Amino acid sequence: MRAVRLLALLVVYYGVLAGLAALLLTQSPELKSHLPIGSAQHLIQQPAGSQEGANALREVSKGSLDQVATIGGSIGWMLAAVLAAFLAALPVSWVYMNTRSEEEYDQSLISTILILPITVTSIVIIVQNSLSLAFALGGIAGAVRFKNSLKSSGDALYILLSVGIGLAAGTGAAELAYVMSLAFSISFVVLWLTEYGERQGMKRYMSDFDPHDPESKAAAAAAASAAIVPQPPSEPAKPA
Repeated sequence: MRAVRLLALLVVYYGVLAGLAALLLTQSPELKSHLPIGSAQHLIQQPAGSQEGANALREVSKGSLDQVATIGGSIGWMLAAVLAAFLAALPVSWVYMNTRSEEEYDQSLISTILILPITVTSIVIIVQNSLSLAFALGGIAGAVRFKNSLKSSGDALYILLSVGIGLAAGTGAAELAYVMSLAFSISFVVLWLTEYGERQGMKRYMSDFDPHDPESKAAAAAAASAAIVPQPPSEPAKPA
């Protein structure tokens, strides 16, 4: 069954990522100060309503880069942030490819899921701690119009998650990007596996994970017959 295989693949993937990260930080604890990791803890521990909490992102970005004193270290930190964003977005693309219905499948959205987090990560690294750069970026974005009509509100969730992953990685909270990706992917697969909210004859956002089921076959046949619209008979040609 596709849904079970996908769920097993996600569990193995996230488990391997967590295991490798834990092993790396256990063997070399000093690497933590040179990688985009740990900022989520700083954000969570900020007292509510405090002045420091209001500038939490600024403090996090400064703290995560304080130990990077060389050009090589800066490049390494940025590459690690981009790689973390990509690794967090990769399983999300698997979920889309497996769960999306064939009628509304959009290959361009898969590329967006993978590339958008990398782009957002790079932008956050550029504008952090610089209000003038942030306003400049807003002006550039306002001058360029992006027109893309999403086929469903469910597709918008993938876009929002991609932006969230990029923001987390760019501010040095790769662990937050990992958790967001894990929660989103597992939730979508569970909804797909349980067919939560499904009704017979409805328009499906997710594909049928068990197309050999008798009810699924009947629903597919009904949808196919409804899609066939009889053409009106053509009128006979009039004599000249």
